[in-house]
Amino acid sequence: MAAVASRTRDEIGSQPECWLRAAEEAAGFGPALPRPGERVAVTGCGTSWFVAQSYAALREASGQGVTDAFAASEFPLSRGYDRVVAVTRSGTTTEVLELLAALEERGGRGARDRLVVLTADPGSPVVGAAGRVAVLEYADERSVVQTRFATSALVFLRAGLERHGGLPSGVGSVAEAVVDAESAVSAVLPSEVVGAGQWTFLGRGWTYGLALEAALKSREAAGAWTEAYPAMEYRHGPIAVAEPGRVVWVLGEAPAGLRDEVERLGGVVVADSGPEGWDPLADLVRAQGLAVALAEARGLDVDRPRNLTRSVVLG
Repeated sequence: MAAVASRTRDEIGSQPECWLRAAEEAAGFGPALPRPGERVAVTGCGTSWFVAQSYAALREASGQGVTDAFAASEFPLSRGYDRVVAVTRSGTTTEVLELLAALEERGGRGARDRLVVLTADPGSPVVGAAGRVAVLEYADERSVVQTRFATSALVFLRAGLERHGGLPSGVGSVAEAVVDAESAVSAVLPSEVVGAGQWTFLGRGWTYGLALEAALKSREAAGAWTEAYPAMEYRHGPIAVAEPGRVVWVLGEAPAGLRDEVERLGGVVVADSGPEGWDPLADLVRAQGLAVALAEARGLDVDRPRNLTRSVVLG
């Protein structure tokens, strides 16, 4: 089936350029990003929460300090942090705005200076709710489903880690990730992956958040049956659904023996990223492409997925 023109497909393809700009802007924003040794919390909703989880795990693994990630609605206000980072594409999400207001009220003088926001809309309410705001307007999307904003926000934060103290062993530079992303946007997925009936995404450490996001994309765009787990947890129950016509996609390094076990059960394994392959973030770009392909195959409008809006604003 020929590819169908869509805003979502175009936005996925623009990610290498967006990532380069995000890395450049992170250099200028540097002092406002979490510094080594600070106790940090990262928050967001939906896709932004998964970005928060990936960044938190990456920061801790790099040895730069305790980093927790919370959905905005579940943030523990009783805990103290040196800095709170909020990720919100629209800047209008109710739970994020309410959380930032509560943090400022609770923290008193200087609390706002400890709040850092990444958003895509310079005119959104969140811009006035934090001491430092990074506006990634060039990575904003017209599509409902997030792709390039989320990955660009993670690149922005990842570049800050790279600048402040370096990345964990086995995690490549942002520049290397961009090279992989340039290949990923044009990669053709095997027919047995696109034609499957169920997909499970796995990750370890910082790539678990990527796995959660990969699974969410195909659920949002195509209503597909997708799941996500920490890679080592897959054998503790979820492997029960492995059979012909089902895919296990590992973002990052696959646990020893997993491929053989899934293939013995008839399943298909995708495990092309990690220390010896794609950067896992570039592999997420391929997973975004899967979401678009599934939506197109089902005759769905990937730019207007059912039951979703660009921002969740509660009445």
